[in-house]
Formats: sequence, structure tokens, C-alpha cells
Amino acid sequence: MEEQLSLVKPSVEHYEEYLSFYEEWKNSNEPIVPWVVEKEPYDFAQYLHFLESEKDENNLPADYVPHSTYWLVKEDGRVVGAVNIRHRLNERLLKVGGHIGYGIRPSERQKGYATVILAKSLEKTRELGLDKVLVVCDHWNTPSEKTIRNNGGVLESEFTEEDGNVVRRFWITL
Repeated sequence: MEEQLSLVKPSVEHYEEYLSFYEEWKNSNEPIVPWVVEKEPYDFAQYLHFLESEKDENNLPADYVPHSTYWLVKEDGRVVGAVNIRHRLNERLLKVGGHIGYGIRPSERQKGYATVILAKSLEKTRELGLDKVLVVCDHWNTPSEKTIRNNGGVLESEFTEEDGNVVRRFWITL
């Protein structure tokens, strides 16, 4: 990929572009991933505060783990993706969530951005001191599986959720 892509912390600098990203995804009626993108960002200061506060264990409900969110931004400022990095795993994340959840806005898919956002996210997990991360995808999501494998993912197992959905679990050694 020739163009410059950066993984950035959410900020007011990207307000308009992030709203465009969010609205495009909402209007697509597709499932939104990672989960933090589902949160309505119209009170942007509050949204940014929420994202920042989620890094601190003391601000979280008992069943949550500290996590950080970043946006994948093109050199022209366009927000093309988002990633949520869990700093550690709990029982639920070990089965079906993993350390890293990412998504690319619908109009920017199949351009290699998913591979880039996962690769850049792995750098962030190294900074957290992790030496191995779990990344998952639904069994039917062949593009996501390819992205995970392209970043060194090795299939460990599958987990069947209560609704019958099968989650494929990949480990990436850093």
C-alpha cells in the first residue's frame, strides 16, 4: 500500500471525518465493529472522554477489561477504520472477543486496510507488553480470516456461541 496510513488516538482534530465514518456505517445497516464505534458520537467531547476513561480499570464495570481505541487515518485525514485493543483477556474475551477488534468503513473495504490496521495494532499490543495476542472472527468471515492469517495468525480452535455462531480463534505471536 503506497499511501501513508496512521493509527491515531481519537481526537477533535478528526471530528468531521469520524462523524462521516460513523454515519456511513450506521446507514449501511451492517453490524458495526469494533463495539466502541456503535456508541453515538454526536456529543464528541463526551465520546472522547468515554474512550479515554476506558483505559483505566477503576472506571470499568466488573466484567470489562481496560482497552484502548485508535482510528486508521489516511494522509488526507479520512478515517477508514477503527480498532479496539483489550489490554488483557477475561473469560468471555478468551472465548469470543480476543485482544483486538477492528473494522473498516464499508466504502473502504477490499483495499488492504484491514491488514494494515491489524499490523499496526500488533505494534500497540507489543507496547502493552503482550507477547501473544488472540484475534477472532466468525467462521463465515473469510476476508477477516485472511487478514488474521496474513498477520501471522495461527488457528487454535473454534468456539460455538449460544446462538450457534462459530467463532474461529487465532493466536499471533509477537
